[in-house]
Amino acid sequence: MIRVGVIGFGYWGPNFVRVLRGLPDCEVIGIVDARAEALQAAGSMYPGIDLFRGLDGLLDAGVDAVVVATPASTHFEIAGRLLDAGIDVLVEKPLALSVEDGIALAEKAEAKRRVLMVGHLLEYHPGLMRFREMVRGGELGDLYYLYTTRVNLGKVRAAESALWDLAPHDVSTIRFLTDAVPLHVSAQGGSYLRPGLPDVVFATITFEGGVVANVHVSWLDPHKVRRVTLVGNRRMAVFDDMEPVEKIRIIDKGIDTTEHYESFQDAIAERIGDIRIPPVPIGEPLKVEAQHFLECVRDRTKPRTDAQNGIRVLSVLEAMDASMRSRGATVGIRAHP
Repeated sequence: MIRVGVIGFGYWGPNFVRVLRGLPDCEVIGIVDARAEALQAAGSMYPGIDLFRGLDGLLDAGVDAVVVATPASTHFEIAGRLLDAGIDVLVEKPLALSVEDGIALAEKAEAKRRVLMVGHLLEYHPGLMRFREMVRGGELGDLYYLYTTRVNLGKVRAAESALWDLAPHDVSTIRFLTDAVPLHVSAQGGSYLRPGLPDVVFATITFEGGVVANVHVSWLDPHKVRRVTLVGNRRMAVFDDMEPVEKIRIIDKGIDTTEHYESFQDAIAERIGDIRIPPVPIGEPLKVEAQHFLECVRDRTKPRTDAQNGIRVLSVLEAMDASMRSRGATVGIRAHP
């Protein structure tokens, strides 16, 4: 039986407790939150679980693994303390707020021989996993470009920008869908609700081979959109997480060209074919993620979204942040082993 604790009982914390309690060979033994009202809510929902105002109480309870579902600004400190104590850790995205801090956590986990997993939730989404198989299987042909949209009205974070709260999902998704190496990024954002914390971000990532990706995130938008669009030389595809059933669409549209022609009209021909909606496996992404974490803890294996995965995402986010501070200047993305 793996004894698990959850730190943070805000948005994701209650969901983690719920899914963990439903998994075999797992016992949630403690919930940590500094806020009295959060612990009161936790006690009402889960009266059999011990509640702690600080991390020390959870460590004294003899926990084996911990889920860190606190604000991003606290991830480095909390995850570091847990690793020092010999605890396996699943930390919500992003891993930290800088590449240096991410590397430090990775080195600490390796030195302590502990599991360190990052909660890049969409990489455990059954629908996106199916989407990835189709993309990497060559159904779209050579990839031209892709773009992601993650917008809504709220939830506005008190100490984080929309970049660090929302964009980790999309950057991890882009890296999940393609092996292309990102080279540089240009990003611009707007701060309308609080000075210095952008509420909307538009970023463009350029990859080796000429592939381009655009990321649009905002919590100040009239529509709720969670969509990924890819354009290849054979087909196009859309993954729409807001669709209840038809999440994936493979669209047989494109432009065909010929080398031998007498006029421009003869050289360029629009191709319009069928739209295919493949079936998507059923499963709650958070449950799949939590199950994978427990398997890694039990079997001492490396998570799919390990610390290196988290660092690769951080390197892109850090470059986006630097570009916004430089008013959209192009910023190189550092490569890390």
